[in-house]
Parts: sequence; structure tokens; C-alpha cells
Amino acid sequence: MRLLLLGHGRMGKLVEALAPEYGASVAGVVTTRDAALALSDRDFGAVDVAIDFTLPAAVPTNLPMLAARGLNVVIGTTGWAAHERAMRAVAARTNIGVLAAANFSLGMNLFQLVVEDAARRFARHESFGAWIHELHHAAKKDAPSGTALQLKAGMVDAGYVRPVDVSSARVGSIPGTHLVGFDGPSDTVTLTHTVRDRAVFARGALEAARWLKGKQGWFTMRDMLEALDSPQRSRGGLPGEGS
Repeated sequence: MRLLLLGHGRMGKLVEALAPEYGASVAGVVTTRDAALALSDRDFGAVDVAIDFTLPAAVPTNLPMLAARGLNVVIGTTGWAAHERAMRAVAARTNIGVLAAANFSLGMNLFQLVVEDAARRFARHESFGAWIHELHHAAKKDAPSGTALQLKAGMVDAGYVRPVDVSSARVGSIPGTHLVGFDGPSDTVTLTHTVRDRAVFARGALEAARWLKGKQGWFTMRDMLEALDSPQRSRGGLPGEGS
């Protein structure tokens, strides 16, 4: 598998370093600053999947240019949700595969399922309110995180229709911590996911790239995990199928 890396910050460098463990080589590296010129002019040779860990504002520009090259794309950048509908249309029109996720940690994606189950149960008890608090390093641009918003959306979809207070902290070098709480008149239940090493995100992105190779459609990590659990689904969906 040959990869094109967009963004060469901490995440991009981790993906590059870990790629050989996943049978992958890096065909090229594009920095956020030169992405537009590089994607329009540079020849990277054969590429199977692009992995984008750039900036929120860059995704709506990068994806159409990658699609024009016929490249499948793993998007690890967050904060561009306002453009998702337009980006889905690009993917459908060009018949590429896209896997976009707010968080590539396998543990977090399982945590999402646990939180949704808890929300479904607490939804029946009106005396319990809910909250989400997330902590990330000081350099993270978006707040709340895409993962926190995904957790909240999952809670709502699970039937928790009361307000969910969401707060954020940006401090130091915290890789990522998400706390979900349910508070009643006399007790509190909290669920916590803590990342100890940013490599978990790079490994998840590489797993996603390996799975996405040759597929068409728009997918999430949940789609990938469900497909891996059900081999008959592993061939992917048509454009617009998936989540």
C-alpha cells in the first residue's frame, strides 16, 4: 500500500514512522502550506490512499483535489463538519472512498458504544442530567473536539433528548481525555476514556487506510469495525452508502 500524507506535524510524522508496520510505504508528503500547489502539479507516482491530518480549513480544498486524482482518502482532521455535505457530494460524484473520523482510537470507538448504551438507559430517568468534558493539548484548534460532538450526537441518537452540557479545556500536552457524566439528585456516574500515547491515532488511521483501499463510499470507523466483524460487508458500499 502506497500512501500520500497530507500534513507533517506530530500526527503526520507518526503515521510516516509507523507505516512500515502496516505494509505501507509513503509515496509523498505534502505540508499544509504547499498542499494546493503540490496536489495540482506534483507527480507522486502510484498512490493507493491519502491520509489527511492538516487543518480544518484545508479539508474542503484538499478533498476535491485528491478526488480529481481518483485517490481514496482517510480524514483525521476535525473541525470541518460544516462542509461535510459538500464533501460527501464530491466523493459520490468521483466514485472515491472516504473514511472520516473524529477519533481513530479503537478504544474510543468502543467507548462511543458504551456511552450510547448508558445514554439510552439514563434517558428513562428524568432526574439525571448529562455532561461531557474533554481535555486536549494547548495547540488543538477546535473546541469542543470532534470526538466530544460525536459522543453527544450518539447520546441524542440513543434517545437522550435532555440538554447535554459540553465543555473543553486546552492545556499542556494532553493527548486527549473525554469524560461523560450522568448526575442525579444523590449520585453521579462517570465514564472516562484517556489516551496515553498519540500513536493510537496514527495506528487507527493506518488500519483505516488498509481497509479503505479499493473501496467506494463514505465511511466511519464504526462502518469499518462492523465490516470487520461481518466479513460479508467488508467489500464496502456504493458512493453515499455507509454512515
